[in-house]
Amino acid sequence: MALDISPLPLPGALVVRPQRYRDHRGYFAETYVLRDYAAAGIPNVFVQDNHSYSAACGTLRGMHFQTAPFAQAKLVRVLRGRILDVIVDLRRSSSSYGRHLPVELSADGGEQLFVPAGFAHGFCTLEPSTEVSYKVDAVYSAANDCGLNAADPELGIRWPAEIKEKLMSDKDRALPSLKELPIHFY
Repeated sequence: MALDISPLPLPGALVVRPQRYRDHRGYFAETYVLRDYAAAGIPNVFVQDNHSYSAACGTLRGMHFQTAPFAQAKLVRVLRGRILDVIVDLRRSSSSYGRHLPVELSADGGEQLFVPAGFAHGFCTLEPSTEVSYKVDAVYSAANDCGLNAADPELGIRWPAEIKEKLMSDKDRALPSLKELPIHFY
């Protein structure tokens, strides 16, 4: 499996581009092979796959994370449509603590975003009928499920201006700001 790995400005976060083998029918890609990802510097063993479908453009999901002992690293990819994926470094000892990074992912591009444990993660759909799949290396734990408010002005996330009203869950709207968030990752 051939992987193109691009480190991102927040330490540990990566964009991964699996090779696509194209012919007149379309393409074939191996989207995940444990030994190849481990050889490329992503040794995580993923134990759960998640899949979300968002009917409307402008659906905002996040910013989510889990605390120890169920903290999750994620490998995110878009199956249909396009998203603006955003991660926030919550590792208190990190030089990039509290900083966010937007990354556009699309089904056409085939890129994946590796999000290490210790980051909040969320995304906004840029097209209707968008499907996102992501692998996690720890199972869901309701007791460890946490989040960060995507509209926190201190974060300064610039969600797409052309999307006037973000479709969010009540749960996500009620999430705390970075200042209100206890330190979960050191």
